[in-house]
Amino acid sequence: MAIGLFILAIIIQLAMVLAIFLLSLSRITGSVTALVTVIVTAVISPWSLILGVPIALLCLVLLVAPLRQSLITKPVYKALGGAMPSMSDTEREALDAGTSWWEKELFMGAPNWDTFANYPYPELSEEEQSFIDNEVEVLCAMLDEWKIQHEDKDLSPEAWQFIKANGFLGLIIPKEFGGLDFSSYAQSRIMSKIASRSPTAAVTCMVPNSLGPGELLMHYGTDEQKQRWLPGLAKGEEVPCFGLTGPEAGSDAGAIPDTGVVCYGIHEGEQVLGLRMNFSKRWITLAPIATVVGLAFKMHDPEGLLGDSKKTDYGITCALIPASHQGVITGPRHNPIGSPFMNGTVDGKDVFIPLDYIIGGVENAGRGWRMLMECLGVGRGISLPALSTSASEMTYLSVGAFAKVREQFKISVGKFEGVQDATSRMASNTYMLEAFRHLVTCGLNQGGTPSVMTAMAKYYATETMRSVINDGMDVVGGRAVQMGPRNFLATPYQAIPVSITVEGANILTRSLMIFGQGAMRCHPYLFDELQLLQSKDKEGATRKFDTLFFRHLGYTFNRGAKAFVAGYVGGSNNAPSFADSFTRPYYKHINRLSAGFALTADMALGLLAGDLKRKEMLSGRLSDIHSHLFIATSILQFYEHGTKSKSERLHAEVALQNSLYTIQEAFLSFFDNFPNRMAAKLVSFVTFPSGRIFTPPSDELKRQLGDVFMDDFEANPFRDYLKTMVYYTTEEDDVTGRMEHAYQTLTSIEPLWQKFKKAEHNDSFEGLTFEDHVVHASQNEDITEEEAEVLIQYNAIRFDSLLTDVFDEHLLQVQERANPHSLDNAVQQLTDYAELKSAAQARNGIATDSDALDDDSDVPASDDLHAVDNISASEDVHASSNTSANTDKPTGDANPNHGYEVHGDVEMVAEQDTVEEVQAQTDFEDSDPETEALDPRYRDAESHLSERMSNNHRLNKYNAENSDNLSSADKSDHLEIANDNVQKSNYLDSTETPQVEDNVEKPSTSESKWRDGLRRDESDNV
Repeated sequence: MAIGLFILAIIIQLAMVLAIFLLSLSRITGSVTALVTVIVTAVISPWSLILGVPIALLCLVLLVAPLRQSLITKPVYKALGGAMPSMSDTEREALDAGTSWWEKELFMGAPNWDTFANYPYPELSEEEQSFIDNEVEVLCAMLDEWKIQHEDKDLSPEAWQFIKANGFLGLIIPKEFGGLDFSSYAQSRIMSKIASRSPTAAVTCMVPNSLGPGELLMHYGTDEQKQRWLPGLAKGEEVPCFGLTGPEAGSDAGAIPDTGVVCYGIHEGEQVLGLRMNFSKRWITLAPIATVVGLAFKMHDPEGLLGDSKKTDYGITCALIPASHQGVITGPRHNPIGSPFMNGTVDGKDVFIPLDYIIGGVENAGRGWRMLMECLGVGRGISLPALSTSASEMTYLSVGAFAKVREQFKISVGKFEGVQDATSRMASNTYMLEAFRHLVTCGLNQGGTPSVMTAMAKYYATETMRSVINDGMDVVGGRAVQMGPRNFLATPYQAIPVSITVEGANILTRSLMIFGQGAMRCHPYLFDELQLLQSKDKEGATRKFDTLFFRHLGYTFNRGAKAFVAGYVGGSNNAPSFADSFTRPYYKHINRLSAGFALTADMALGLLAGDLKRKEMLSGRLSDIHSHLFIATSILQFYEHGTKSKSERLHAEVALQNSLYTIQEAFLSFFDNFPNRMAAKLVSFVTFPSGRIFTPPSDELKRQLGDVFMDDFEANPFRDYLKTMVYYTTEEDDVTGRMEHAYQTLTSIEPLWQKFKKAEHNDSFEGLTFEDHVVHASQNEDITEEEAEVLIQYNAIRFDSLLTDVFDEHLLQVQERANPHSLDNAVQQLTDYAELKSAAQARNGIATDSDALDDDSDVPASDDLHAVDNISASEDVHASSNTSANTDKPTGDANPNHGYEVHGDVEMVAEQDTVEEVQAQTDFEDSDPETEALDPRYRDAESHLSERMSNNHRLNKYNAENSDNLSSADKSDHLEIANDNVQKSNYLDSTETPQVEDNVEKPSTSESKWRDGLRRDESDNV
C-alpha cells in the first residue's frame, strides 16, 4: 500500500512539472503551483519528498529575486558573456537586418495555422497577366540562346531595344517614376518565362530589378536622387550595375578593401566636401554597358571633417556614381560559364565624388551593410528561385516528352524503373520548386525584407534545380551531351554554377547564413539577450537579463514538453481550416518536428554559444531542418490551391515524404555529431523516442509518379499547368518545341502506334526497315492507307526529335540534318527483302503467307506505295475516321515469349500465368537446343543477319548464272521487269514531287496541316 502511494505521489509530481511546461506558466505561477503540489503529495506519501524537496528548493530560489540573481542569473550572464565573441558594428547591422515572416512561426515550435490559412495566395493582376501574355511572349520569341551564346555573345540589338523600351528594367520602380510597380510574384513569373527561353536575357533583366541602384534608391535614396535616377532607370535610358564583390572579397563582402576617405576636392568647378575613392570590383553584371554604377566601400573620416572627431571609421557605405564620371573605368568583360550576359569589372583610383553621391546622403554613411542585407532579399527570394524554377520546369516538360518518345528494348525509356527513380525525383522536385516560389513571393508581396526566408529560397531552389537538371541529363543521355541548337538541356546545365555562386555562395548560405540569421531574427529572445551580453553597462544589463533569461527558459521547457508528448502521441492536431484527410497528417508531423526543432536549436545555442558559429556542419543541418519545414508547408499550400487531382496528389505526396525524411535525417545526424553527448542523447530521446519514424518514398510511389511524369492534360494537370509558367511551343524547328511536337504527336496517335509496334515486335511484318513493315501491314490490310501515312509521318517526327547536331571539322558551322524517314524520303528506305524472300521460298517449295491471300489481294508492293504517295501530306489526321476506327484492331499473335501486354508494357515472367504462357517459358532441363536453333523465335540477331546475307548471296549468284543462259527475248523481258521495278521503287519521282537528292530537305511546316493541328491555340501558348 505504501509503495503504491509513493508511486502515485511521484507520478503526480512529474505530471505537475509536465503540465507547468506545457501550459507555459509564468515563473511565479509555476513556482507556487509546484510548491502546493509538493505539499499535497507529501501528505499522500512522505517518501515523495525525495523528489519534492529539490523541487521546493528550486521554486524558492526562483521566487526570491536576490537569491535567484546571485545563484543563477549572474553566473549565467558571466559565462555566456565570456563565451560570446565580440561583435563588430557590421555584424550587428547584418544580424539586425531584415524582418521575419512564416519562418519565425516554424522556428518557434508552435506554428499558428490560422495565420497561415489567411495568407493571401499570390495571383497576377490583369496588367501583370497582360504583360506576360504580350510583352514577355514577344521578347521570348525574339530570343535564340544558341545564337546568343555561340555567335553574337550578346543579345541582339532588337532584343536590347525591346527590353529597354518596354520597361523590363523597371519592373519594381513605382509608377510615379515611370516604372511598372509589379508585385514580387509578377516579377518571379516574368523572370521564369524569360529564363525558359534564354538565361542570358533573364539575368540581364534580373539584376536591375534585384540588387541594384533602383532597389536601394527606392528604399534609402533622397528625393533628389530618386528624381535624378529612377525615371531613366524605368525607361531603360539608364543601365545600372552594382559593385560589391572584388578579388579579395567574395562571400565575405564585409572584408571589401575598397575605400572612400572624406576630403575636399573639385567637382564641377567648385571645391566641395566629398570622398576620395579607390576601388577594384569584379564579376559585376551589366558593368560593361552600365551608365550608372552603385558601389559598396568602407568609409573613413580621419580628419573628422564630418563634425565628429571621435568617429573616424564609418563602415560600409553605398554610393551611386555615373559611369562616365572621371576616373571610373568600366568595359572589360568576363565570360560567365555557359551564359554570355554582360559581366565585367569596375575600377577607379583616386576618384573624387561629392558626399551627395552617397545613397541617402551623409545620414546613411556607414549603413551600407544593412542596406545590402535587406535588398539582397529580392535577388535571393525572387530572381534566382525564378530562374531555378524555370529551368526545372523546362526540364520536366522536355525530359518527360523524351522519356515517352524515346524507345529502348521495345518500350519507352520512361517505363524502366531505373529511369523512374530519376524522373520521380524530377517530378516531385519541380512540384516543390513551384510551391516554394508561391509561398516565398506570398511573403514578399506582404512587404518587409525577410532575409532568412530569402536565403532559404536561394539555396534550396538552386540546389534542387541542380538535382533536377542532373537527373535530366542522365535520362536523356547522348541527346543532351552533344552541343548544338537542337540541345534543350545543355544551356541550363552549363548555367548551374552561376546560380549556385551568385548572391551568396551556397556553401556559405547553408552553413552560416540560414541558421545564423534565423536564430537572431526568429528566436523570440536570443537577439535581445545578445545585445545585453555585449552591453557596457553590466549591472543594468544583468537586471534586464534576469527577466529575459527566465522567459527564455520557460520557452525552452515548453517546447521540450511539447516535443516529448509529440514523440509518444504524435504532434498537435492543430491545422488550417482547409486541411483534408490527405494533408491533415502532414500538418501533425510538422507540428511535432517544429517543436523538436525549437528544443534542439535552444540546446545548440545554449551549450555551444559562440562556438556554433564555427560548427558549420551542425549549423548546416539545422538549416536543413528549418528550411524543409518551410518547404513542406509551401507544398501543402500549393496543393490546397491546385487541382487536387490524383496525379497532383502523387506529386505532393512524394515531395512531402522527401522533405520529412530529409528533416528526420538532419536531426539524427545532428545528434550523432553534437559534442555534448549526454545532452544530444537526452534531446534525441525526447524528440525521437522510438527512432526513425519517416521513410523515403516507396518504389511503388516512384513507379506511379514515373508513369504520370510522361502523361499530359487530364492525366497530369500539373504538366499542363507548367506550360503556362514557361515559354511553351510545339514548333518542330524550335530547340524545345521539337521534342514537344514529337510528344504531342505521339499522344494523339498512341493507340495506333502501340498496336503497330507490338505487331512489329512480334515479327508480324516482312522487311528490314520500318517503311517495309508499314507497307507490309498495309498490304495485309492490318492498317489503312491513312494509318500508314500517319505512322510514316510520326516516325519521321520522332526520328528528327532524337537527332543531335553535327558540325564541320572545326566545330564552327552547324550542318543541316537530313531526315531519311520523312514522307518524301520514305520510299528510299524500302528494300526488296520481302520479294527476294518470297521468290526464294517459292523456288524451294516453301509455303509463304502470300499463298493464303486471295488472288485479288496479291498486289505488288509498288502499288501500295503509289497509294501512300497519293495521300496528301497536308491531310488532317485528326479528321480521319478510319484511323480511330482501326486503332483497336488486333495485330499479330499473342506470343507469350515476348511478354508484351496490349498497351505495350512488358509483362514480367512472374505475371505470365495463362496455359500458353506457362508452356512457353523455357525449362532448361527439358530444352532441345538443336530444335530451338531451327525455330526463328530463338535465334539471335547475328543468326538472322547471317541467314539474310547468305540468301541474298545465293539469289545474286543464281541470277548471275542464269543471265548467260537467257535468250535475247528473255533478256529483253527480264530488262523490262527490272526497269518496271526501278520505276515502282521511285514512286515519289513525279511532277508533283521533286526528285529527292542525297542531301534531303525536310518538308516545311506549312506543308502539313496535320502537324499544325497538334499545336496548342495561341491562347494556350503562355
